[in-house]
Amino acid sequence: MMGTGTTGHGPNGPWDARDGRDTTGRLLRAATGSGARLIAEAATLVQGWAVLADPIAGAVYSAPAAAAADGVHAAAAPHDHPYSVQLPAAGAVLVLAPAPATPAEHTGHVAATTAALLEVRGQRAAELRGEQMRLHTTLLRLLLAGHADAVVDALGGGAYTHVTVYRLTGEDTPAAHQVLWRAVRPTLTPHADACTLLGRLDGELVVAEVHRGSDDGRILRLVSRVCERHGLLAGMAGPLPLAEMSTAYCDAAAARHSATPAHRIVPADAIGAPRLAPLLPAAPYARWAAAVLRPLDPAQQHLLLVWLRTGSKPSAAEALGLSAGTVRARIREAARLLDADLEDATVRAHLLLALRAPAPSDSDAAAASGSGSDEAALRNAGEARLEALPGGILDTGAVRAWAGGLVDGLEPRLRIALTCWLRHHARTAPAATELHVHRTTLTTWLHQCADHLAQNLADATVRAEIHLALRITRCGRDAPADLPRRGGRTYRRA
Repeated sequence: MMGTGTTGHGPNGPWDARDGRDTTGRLLRAATGSGARLIAEAATLVQGWAVLADPIAGAVYSAPAAAAADGVHAAAAPHDHPYSVQLPAAGAVLVLAPAPATPAEHTGHVAATTAALLEVRGQRAAELRGEQMRLHTTLLRLLLAGHADAVVDALGGGAYTHVTVYRLTGEDTPAAHQVLWRAVRPTLTPHADACTLLGRLDGELVVAEVHRGSDDGRILRLVSRVCERHGLLAGMAGPLPLAEMSTAYCDAAAARHSATPAHRIVPADAIGAPRLAPLLPAAPYARWAAAVLRPLDPAQQHLLLVWLRTGSKPSAAEALGLSAGTVRARIREAARLLDADLEDATVRAHLLLALRAPAPSDSDAAAASGSGSDEAALRNAGEARLEALPGGILDTGAVRAWAGGLVDGLEPRLRIALTCWLRHHARTAPAATELHVHRTTLTTWLHQCADHLAQNLADATVRAEIHLALRITRCGRDAPADLPRRGGRTYRRA
């Protein structure tokens, strides 16, 4: 804590007890209004500026607004601002920068009184916080149940149309909830065209920013800081229409499975084969995807996408809020409708490409119907299959350059081991058995593959891309029987 370093008398003479009573009265009256009024009154009394700085939210209140950056910097590095006064207040830091003529005693009294009043306001807010948090959780559950109109009415009847959803998990989730609540300062009164709901559902911290179609990124920045500070992993989805809240909720959980300590928050649109799909010829790719997915309705397609993103049926069930048995049954029904073996790694990779494909344009459809192209024939005759992509779609310079850049340079043993492991859907035990190596050896090789490729092999969509890249660049069989052997128990021959 730093003092002002100013002494002496103000322009109206020495500071005395009567001044202290008047100052306290003015601050009390301001505190009954709002925290912003209290900070503004403090700035007026010291004839300078005042800022309440939070380590996560930045400037909570600032008077004037232009002093916000200076206040945050002073709170973080007080020794660089010896002219200011810093006091802890309500979990944040109160920073006062008085005018040079303001007596030090007066500044100290204003700072101490303001900090005490902020603590009182904070305690009062804490008493109401439990009830407010329960209300927010209830509103989140109503959104998930499809009652968007009722939630909009509860939020003041604003013209809210879209929602952005974040789902956070980690050991420090309760503390992160408190910190984020204080940083966001959620209110059910419409403010700045957006309203933020925070709640804990099934052990997760869920943040839903309800807005009018545009997301200014403020909540994303706060969530990112909280994740870094408390070691959480998060997925983000949206903006999506309010009616699609359940879809955004599932997509955020699927995206979270791709988060790592190096990338703690992952947007849903950043996963799902994003690097290969843009390289494919747009027209045949889109028509093939539309043809193979025609037997599925949107709900079935979304379930398959969540399953392929998360990498397992139990994880998909958790993201979708369904039982594992229900997810298994629906995947079996989808496999029947698609007439495809969804246990095959290549079919899964192709399905992920199909689910992430753009919709075919009207001009493409018209051109296909009026031509004798192979893709049009496939579409019209219903012969498109998941087992095979349209001819030549992967045989382009751009696709081969991408595949080579991804997997070239792998040693033969690592390439064979990785191919086998991906074929077994990232299950180490059956892959090690087929390779006739110890599980520990295979795990070590997989770590070496991840380091060489600079890829996160825990991400199911990354694994799908690598599987396709290995097939595109394959020269031999990449079969376990071709694995180089060195003898001994670990490298025993078949």
